[in-house]
Amino acid sequence: MESVQKQQHHFVLIHGVCHGAWCWYKVATTLQAAGHRVTALDMAGCGASPGRGEEVASFEEYSRPVLDAVAALPEGEKAVLVAHSFGGQTLALAMERYPEKIAVAVFATATMPAAGKPMTYAFKQLSQGKGADFFMDSTLGTTGDPQNPDKTFLFGPKYMAKRVYQLSPPEDLTLGITMVRPSRRFLNDETMNGDVLTAERYGTVRRVYVVAEDDEWKPAEMQRLMASWNPGTEVMGLQGADHMPMFSKPRELSELLMEIANNKQS
Repeated sequence: MESVQKQQHHFVLIHGVCHGAWCWYKVATTLQAAGHRVTALDMAGCGASPGRGEEVASFEEYSRPVLDAVAALPEGEKAVLVAHSFGGQTLALAMERYPEKIAVAVFATATMPAAGKPMTYAFKQLSQGKGADFFMDSTLGTTGDPQNPDKTFLFGPKYMAKRVYQLSPPEDLTLGITMVRPSRRFLNDETMNGDVLTAERYGTVRRVYVVAEDDEWKPAEMQRLMASWNPGTEVMGLQGADHMPMFSKPRELSELLMEIANNKQS
């Protein structure tokens, strides 16, 4: 038991839309204090990365920081990849490309695509019934080719307080409001709309879905539905967690991630 507790893991943390690596600061600190390696990455045009999110040309380019980090893992090393929200689609792409380099893929209230369906399928299911009024003061825009424009999105402060950070500490809401940046949705993207996720690769990676039980943006039943699209997915609930479990339940999420990593179930 003692040796299991001291086992070191490498956690790669993937943020959601409009956010950046900064949102993992509590979880990263806890994991590092427990002796684990942590790599928290900014997607292209997000967080502290240069350039504007609206100008990122493709979902492949957006996801490149994660794809490169996983590809660069030393031979024989497997990382624990943890994705939040929109980051689940980047995680799915990494699972398809490098299944042999991922010990377990954790979707924390994340968009979880299904093998054999385009990644936009999950997004469209999540968006059903959500009109512009649902997003309150968030900014919805367009970018790219005027003949086939892509949508952009930026969380509004009131929306964040009511539907995203409603159970999180007020100082983390203030941080979030300060730090969020506009992001593309990549709804017309070739990778997002292609038949890229296969049961033979994406489907073979051990998968765990962590349900944020009190998520106002992505209801718990929708989270469980996405998990059900992927046979064999382990499902764990996190009570009292809003859409930002790394803020609303950072200690509990960190402990759950370490428990998942220590579990050698295949």
